[in-house]
Amino acid sequence: MSETNVLSLTQESPPAANLDLSKSEDSAPVPEAPLRTLEATGSTGTPDGYDAYERATALKNVGLFRQAAEHFEKAAQDPAFALKGFAQMGLSLRKSGKQEEAVKAFRRALQVPQTSSKEQVQILYLLGRTLESLGRTPEALEAYRWLRREAPHYRDVAMRIELLSTRRIHTDHRQGQGDSLWPQQALQMWQGLLRHGK
Repeated sequence: MSETNVLSLTQESPPAANLDLSKSEDSAPVPEAPLRTLEATGSTGTPDGYDAYERATALKNVGLFRQAAEHFEKAAQDPAFALKGFAQMGLSLRKSGKQEEAVKAFRRALQVPQTSSKEQVQILYLLGRTLESLGRTPEALEAYRWLRREAPHYRDVAMRIELLSTRRIHTDHRQGQGDSLWPQQALQMWQGLLRHGK
């Protein structure tokens, strides 16, 4: 299952503003319809959340992820679109290779007051996956553990926690071994030098 299918933040918004992540982001875009949407929403005034969200969605659908992220951020300034705006901003930033910025966007989405438990679970999963891809294991584990408290059987979270915990234990053990072996090796080296020096 694609990560883009995770987020279905569709509550309390006009039908055109619903997140449609049932389609894979990897599918070939049909440029005519999204570009018409861009032209239709290209008003001269400051875009409200709806307009910015529609523009961002059109940009995302044609693969312009960095530009889409900027418009999702504008949409998120409208409280009605804050959650969806930040969540989609995070997804767009991930697609454009800006993982660190995506982490910040997902964290901002989690701070939106009207976030339901289901939406938090979806965002925590995306946050965990992003942190995991950055090699930030302790933070990824924390996100996955929060998620597991809310939804113990959500997707592959139990397996991810187990794998990351095991990897962390092995890494810590190896580092601990390296630290404990170093003084021993240094002592042996000094003893060897003293023996050969006599």
